[in-house]
Formats: sequence, structure tokens, C-alpha cells
Amino acid sequence: MPLSDPRKAAAFRFIRAGYRDGVAQLVYAFDQGSELVERITFPDAPVLPPEREAAFAAALKLLHFVAGVSYYKAGVPGLIVVENGEPDTPTAQLLDALYLHGLGEFAYQNGLDLREHIRFPRAGTFTPATALGLPARSLLPIGGGKDSLVSAELLRQHGENATAVWVGNSPLIAACVVQTGLPGLNIRRELAPELFEYNKAGAWNGHIPVTAINSAILVLAALLYGYDSIVFSNERSASSATLEYDGQAVNHQWSKSWEFEQSLAAWLRSHVAADLNYCSLLRPLSELAVTRLFAREVRYDAFFSSCNRNFRILGPRPADRWCGHCPKCHFVFLALAPFVPKPRLLGIFGRNLLDDDTQQQGFDALLEFHGHKPFECVGEGRESRAALYALSERPEWREDALVARFRQVVLPQLDAAELDLDALLRPAGPQGLPPRLAGIPDALC
Repeated sequence: MPLSDPRKAAAFRFIRAGYRDGVAQLVYAFDQGSELVERITFPDAPVLPPEREAAFAAALKLLHFVAGVSYYKAGVPGLIVVENGEPDTPTAQLLDALYLHGLGEFAYQNGLDLREHIRFPRAGTFTPATALGLPARSLLPIGGGKDSLVSAELLRQHGENATAVWVGNSPLIAACVVQTGLPGLNIRRELAPELFEYNKAGAWNGHIPVTAINSAILVLAALLYGYDSIVFSNERSASSATLEYDGQAVNHQWSKSWEFEQSLAAWLRSHVAADLNYCSLLRPLSELAVTRLFAREVRYDAFFSSCNRNFRILGPRPADRWCGHCPKCHFVFLALAPFVPKPRLLGIFGRNLLDDDTQQQGFDALLEFHGHKPFECVGEGRESRAALYALSERPEWREDALVARFRQVVLPQLDAAELDLDALLRPAGPQGLPPRLAGIPDALC
């Protein structure tokens, strides 16, 4: 059947989901159009123990729902139809929140209001999950950037039995996993090819909550391979909204937020396994606290990158690991600068981003100087302001073009109370770690 315009569809359909021989297959459609088939491949997948079969079925159903956001957003129809068993009320509420807030940036950028569109059907009740006796070990998602590498070091120092896991085929991430010294697990995700055709034809497109999709994939992996904890590396600034749009907070990192972590963790304990933990090791830390920890270890300097241009599904990637022009490059450079000797930092990036007048607009956005911070996984404006203030006090940095401009133009307009770097380095706020990992953040700084 030829592809139709998903923006004209009346309904988005969850058709079926299945698993066989290490491959999960997820099927969707708009109206009665072509089936959209996504496949997730788990390498060398063992036979699933019988006592985990019910939990696995619940997790597969969740993955079907969560991964559907990639396709739903191409048309955002007003009707959601579930053909393979409608979710119970708690599951529908979780999904409503994920689609609404996880697509918040997408809605803002496209001028859409999704509040009247997103409502998952509800049916029946559920039987609370029991403990499965999952092995006490952790899956650690690796993204190629500083945060997950800090977690890898912390878990190893703590003596945790951990496996580094990543979704996709990024050589950069694979190289970082080798550097961690941890065993690695590479899961493959194959999107329905029709999605790219939709996008070429002008379907709605934009940011989706990728962390939520990867989280749902890793729940299946935890049950298949036997892990009781999925340990992400999301820090506390991930909970901060970028801006407000039509009365709704818009957070680029919503699926990395404490709100989402709490919601998914509770759902997993009630619907999948009472002894399955979903958490973030770095939740009480600021981005600056994480970069200070990262600065203590030099062996990742030639391997890591937070530049998102390295992780595009389609399109060109930078010849170097750092493009030097995007918000992620700007923020990581700035956040590392107070804690890394200048020659080392310039060696990592190959240039001095703070001595380049053409980068002024990008750094002003990080400071939230006359605007909101970028739609990217970057720290809060107050972190960038505190970092630049610290550099403005140091002889080796203070004459660089953008540091000098900060001192002359921006600093006089700031409140000195918000420039306290030490205050931002202290752990603060909630965390949801299991008891065996709970002491790690408090012992860091």
C-alpha cells in the first residue's frame, strides 16, 4: 500500500508486538495505511527463564507503547487506537505524560498544541508484580559523553558488577566502552524505513524523548540477561525546563528528569518486577559537579564526545569529535574549563572556543543572557554564569575574547549570589538509588 500523509490521518494504531530469537518486533500504522515495523535486536540473547515470562510480556508491551512516539509524532492524529490490549489506567497515565511532555519541544517548534490529541485508551486493572530474584548487578547506558563515563568510573570504584550498554551502532560509543574496561552489550534498533520517507515528504518532525525509548529497551535487556538495576547518568539540571509554552513547561530533557525517573521506576516495580531498579547515579549532582569528577581522569580525553552531530542517524558527521559550534560543544568546553588545565582542554577540542568572537551568540544562550537556554542537554544558565565568572578571575583565561566580554558586559548585570561555584558543586536534591548504590553521590564532593 502506498504511503499516505500521516498529518491527514485520523488515528495512530498500535497493532502488535512480538519477540522471538533475540528480536523484538513492534508494529504500528496510521489509519489503514502501511504497517510500520521496528526491530530491536538483542545479541546472543539467552532463553528467557519461565519465571520472567510475564514480566517480559509486560515490558515488551511498554516498549511497544513508548517506541511508538517516534512514529506518532509524524502525524499527531487525535485518536490513539490499541489493537493488542489496551493499557490499564496507571500505564495510560504514564504514557499520556510521556507523549505530552516528551514531545513538548516538538510541539513548541512546530506550533502545535498536543493536549487535546494525546489520550491513551484505558481498560481493566493489573496484578501487582512480585520480586523475580534478579541478579544484583547493573546495566549502565553509555552515551559517549562525560556523564556516563563518570558513572562507569564510580561504579567500578564502588565494586559494582556492571555492564556498559548502548543502543545503536556508534563507533565512538563502542570506543568509549572499551576504555571503561567494563563488559559491553550493544543492542541494535532498526527504525521502520517508512519513517524517513514520511520525513522527506514533509511529515511533522522534531525532538522525541529518546532516553525513554532506550529505557524501555533496557528493561527488556535486564530481564533477558539478568540485571536488577538500570543505572542512568542523568544529573539534576535535567529536571529544569527550557521555557514555558502556552502554559506548559517545555523541557528538552524531560525523559531524563527526576519526574520521569520516579514515574517509570514506580511503574516497573508495580507492573514488571518488584526488585527491578530504574535510577540515575548522578541525580544529586550539577553538571559542573560531574565535569569536575570527569576532569580527574585523563584516559577518556581522546575518545569521548558530547557533540550530538556525532550521533545523527542520517546526514554528515564532523570530521573531528567536536564540531566546535553547537550548544553541546559550547557547554562542555565551558563546564570543563574551571577544572581542566587550559592546554589539556585545548588539546581535547583542538581550539579555544572562548577566544572566538563568532561564538558569542552561542555562549550568550548558555548564560540565558537575553533569552532562554538552548534546546539541548546542557546545564542551567546559573551553572554557565558561575563557570564564566570563575574563568574571569583567572589570568590564563580572563583576556580571551568571550571571557573579557563577560567581565565587561554581562557580569555587571548579575547578582553576585548566583555566581557561587562551590555551592553548585555540592550534592543536593532527591535520588532513587537502590541501597547498595545509595551512598555513592554523597561521598563524591
